[in-house]
This record gives sequence, structure tokens and C-alpha cells, in this order.
Amino acid sequence: MKKDKTPSALSRLMEYAGSYKILTYMSWILSFLSALTALLPLVYIFFIIREVLEAAPDFSKATSIVHNGVMAVVFSAAALVIYIGALMCSHVSAFRIGSNIKRRLLKHISKLPLGFSDKLRKIINDSSTAAETYLAHNLPDMAGAVATPLGMVVMMFVVDWRFGLVSILPIILAFLCMGKMIGPAMKEDMRLYNNALEDMNNEAVEYVRGIPVVKTFGQTVHSFSRLKVSIQNYYKFCIAYTKRCRQPMLFFLLFINSAFAFLIALALILSNGGANVTSNIILNFLFYVIITPVIVTTMQ
Repeated sequence: MKKDKTPSALSRLMEYAGSYKILTYMSWILSFLSALTALLPLVYIFFIIREVLEAAPDFSKATSIVHNGVMAVVFSAAALVIYIGALMCSHVSAFRIGSNIKRRLLKHISKLPLGFSDKLRKIINDSSTAAETYLAHNLPDMAGAVATPLGMVVMMFVVDWRFGLVSILPIILAFLCMGKMIGPAMKEDMRLYNNALEDMNNEAVEYVRGIPVVKTFGQTVHSFSRLKVSIQNYYKFCIAYTKRCRQPMLFFLLFINSAFAFLIALALILSNGGANVTSNIILNFLFYVIITPVIVTTMQ
């Protein structure tokens, strides 16, 4: 017999959306298109630089500079408008889902025996808020984060595959460094960290409620042994996780910001140490100098 597949978290959230489900999907599409549209101004900026270099020293021949500049501004504005539309769709759907989650949970809790704890109320509020944030911001941003690297890869290999390959090399090295910060060991560390943080928050609430007793009898935080232990556990897991990620993060930032060094090295190799510099090498180098910061921004 075939076992029923457990529905994913996203599909379960979509059950609360009702007819607003289409707005969530529209936000992904619009965010994807916005990210691709935001890359086009870089192309027109490159057209301006290429025309200026080709027309030098008679710059009167550069007749398309204004047109390319206007098109760069138009596509920048279009990307912003499309992204606003994506956020409007995602927020409407996310708020509907969040309200439906709270309504259904509270309806179920109203049928339970008395003893509705503050911790349970906090879980409901935090969970519904986290779902709203995830649907309203994280999912559209993820769609844009997928579109930008795809568009960048196409642009990099279409202009000059050699510069494109060199531009991707530091990204690959950065991903290898990032791999040191993920995996089963880091997953367990994050689980312990989040548990320690939750315990500290819960104990802090109890401490605040007991402040009148503390003032009355002149007690200190050390008298609240569970709060003290929770703070120490949080400190231990936080410091351990930070130390483990310190070196991989250092090399990640080093490689992701070193694309210019790789581009300069390739340009020197292609031009034979600068002795045989051609306009084509200069143009291609400038194009990748323009788009490389976008890679850094996307990765960070």
C-alpha cells in the first residue's frame, strides 16, 4: 500500500488562503519579472560606455547616449513598480492567511478546557506573524533571488564566456565556504540555540512577573536559578556557534568580494600583460566590472 505523502508547510498554508491563493502565486511571478527587469539598466549603462569609447575622441558621434540613459531610467522605474505590485499581492494574501490561522486556532481553543496558557497564546501569535512575514516578504524575495542569478549567468556568458567563467569562480569558492556553515552539525547547533533562546525568553517573562517579590525581599537575578541557567545556556550555544562560523564566514566574504581581482588577472592575461590591449578587452572588462557588484549584493 502506498503511504500518503505529508503535505508541505507551504501547501498547508495555502489551504488557509482560499480564493486569495492566486495572489501569492502572482507575487512570485511579479517578483521574478522585477528582478530580471532590474538587470536591464546595467545593459544600457554598458551601451553608453561602449558608445563613448567607440566615438572617442569625436564624442559628437555618440548620438544614442540620451536614449540609452532614458531607457535605463525607464527600466529601473518599471522594476520598482513591478516589485511594489508583487508586495501588494503578497501582503493581501499573507494577511488573509494569518487571520484565518488565528481564527481557526482560537475556534479550536474555545472548545478546550480552561487553562489556556500564556505560552500557548504566544505560540499562536508568533506562528501567525511568522507565516505572514514568510508569505509577504520571504517568498517574493526568494523568487527575485532566483531570477537575479539566472539573469546574471545568461548575461555573463553571452558577452564573453571567459570573463563570465572567471566571474563565477569566486562565487563557487564562496559557496564552498558557505557549505561549512550548514549541514547536520550546524542544524543541531541551531536547534540548541533556538531552544536556549526560547527558554531564556520564557524564564525572563516569569522573572518580570516576580519583580515585586524581588524588590520586596531584596533578591537578585541569581535567586532565579532557572533564569540564570537559561542565560548561561544561551551564552554557551551562541558563542560556540559564532566561533564555528567565524572562519568560513571570513573566507566567504573574501571570495565574494574578490571578483575584481579575478577580472583584472584575466584582462592582464588576455592582453599579454597590458602590451596588447584591445578595445574589445576593455569593453568586456568594463561590462563585468559593472555587473559584478550585483553578484556581491545578491550573495550577501
